[in-house]
Amino acid sequence: MTNVLIEDLKWRGLIYQQTDEQGIEDLLNKEQVTLYCGADPTADSLHIGHLLPFLTLRRFQEHGHRPIVLIGGGTGMIGDPSGKSEERVLQTEEQVDKNIEGISKQMHNIFEFGTDHGAVLVNNRDWLGQISLISFFT
Repeated sequence: MTNVLIEDLKWRGLIYQQTDEQGIEDLLNKEQVTLYCGADPTADSLHIGHLLPFLTLRRFQEHGHRPIVLIGGGTGMIGDPSGKSEERVLQTEEQVDKNIEGISKQMHNIFEFGTDHGAVLVNNRDWLGQISLISFFT
């Protein structure tokens, strides 16, 4: 049996290929699925690169699935070296907190919270900040 959500995503050109197409459609037809998408708080606002993954996550929510919106407060403290040849610019904890606040407000404009399939907003600093260096390496 086809799935309306999968058909919509294909129609929009958002699925090029997938594994176990029938298994995924059966799962989405049978039960509520929980899935996530995340962003590091490198600025106080989302940017155009966040649009596609977060709107796709919102489409899943509109079809009765539960999104987890992850803000990388822990990973955002480290910085992103990808595609760069110079040293990472580390943000202060205050700057990361300000960025998290701005992005969180935007997420509340995109997602529905507090319902049966309401989004859950999490910050990976909540658990990464509790890991000691020794625990991390063992």
